[in-house]
Amino acid sequence: MTDQAEALRSELRARLPEQLPPRLGVAVSGGGDSVALMHLLHDIAQTEQVDLFIATIDHGLRPESKAEATAVAEQAALMGIPQETLLWQGWDGTGNLQDQARQARYRLLTDWAKLNRIPAIALGHTADDQAETILMRLGRAAGVSGLSGMPYARDHNGVTLLRPMLGITRQSLRNYLSRLGQGWIEDPSNHDQKFDRIKAREALAGLGALGISAQSLARVAENLAQAREALALYTQESARKCATVDGGDVCIHRNGFRLLPLEIQRRLVVGIIAWIAGQGYPPRGAAVDQAVTAVAEGQTLTLAGCLLISRRDKAWFCRELNAVATTTAAPQEVWDKRWVLSGPQTAGAEVRALGEAGLPQVPGWRALGKPRRALLSSPAIWSGENLLAAPLADYSNGWVAEFAPQRPEFYSSLLSH
Repeated sequence: MTDQAEALRSELRARLPEQLPPRLGVAVSGGGDSVALMHLLHDIAQTEQVDLFIATIDHGLRPESKAEATAVAEQAALMGIPQETLLWQGWDGTGNLQDQARQARYRLLTDWAKLNRIPAIALGHTADDQAETILMRLGRAAGVSGLSGMPYARDHNGVTLLRPMLGITRQSLRNYLSRLGQGWIEDPSNHDQKFDRIKAREALAGLGALGISAQSLARVAENLAQAREALALYTQESARKCATVDGGDVCIHRNGFRLLPLEIQRRLVVGIIAWIAGQGYPPRGAAVDQAVTAVAEGQTLTLAGCLLISRRDKAWFCRELNAVATTTAAPQEVWDKRWVLSGPQTAGAEVRALGEAGLPQVPGWRALGKPRRALLSSPAIWSGENLLAAPLADYSNGWVAEFAPQRPEFYSSLLSH
């Protein structure tokens, strides 16, 4: 192995978990970055007795895509690595193509991983990708979290996504492949000016005179990631002092909230919304600022599937009824991606929101001291139009509401959202 290959392998290995899972997925498109990742991980896997599995996404957007996936399969076969091509067939021609393709890519990859008992997937993002991401987010006036870029590891749909090459440049990977005598596929969309990422790529090429490079921006992202972690810890500590969990709702003591720095107020609001409504794109800055003001001034509003209700010295964050009004599930199944209700076997029973029809059937709900609108969106057991139980409204009748197994505890979730 050449010194260059050894240096790349060492850099990549340093960014992976200390103990690799026995089964590791690798997303390989056929481009230079992912092909280099496949070769480097192959060396590591042989040393550490790890079984690799390759997944290739065929978006079906270009006539060449099927042949490109076949080329990846042939390369993987020569290395003795199982490969599977995953076909995306979900685009109807509307909306943001790159965004929809990205979401589909992660969904296909994580579904494939879970089906094959693969706990983690390595992705081929490089320092150049990180730098381009930062430039695009600068254009959107992002804060610390946005400018910390893509993380080296994160959970998505129950699978760990690993990006061990965020400190390695695209050119160094291509130099490595050239010395191996290994070819790769160039995607023509990498030169299409209609995409913001390609505009960022060309802008980055012109910043060298200022000492701004892919590697320097990647280091900036690492520095800001450390700052983000410190702010997340401060947010968690602040939440323990001024926020309490009541069922699936979060109650903020407004006086304590007002004393927090504005940045921590914003992070706490975003974290609460993510915990209640589920991880996804966080609300935009202006909407978050509006919610922060609403908490401080005792206002009521809806935001990203959540309802904020102010009552005297408290502000309640709960699920918005409209967001779950038509959501149903069978007992023992996950409802609204966070609740599992279990109880006596009852034919025809289903989980629905308590709602306006159910709350009057709950005796003594006022004694709970919770806002009425917070209870409306809580899960309940129904048989047709008959309410059987509403565990979170203290009307259990033998039924229990528990968080879904993968749902994190609120305070710990503030360190990962």
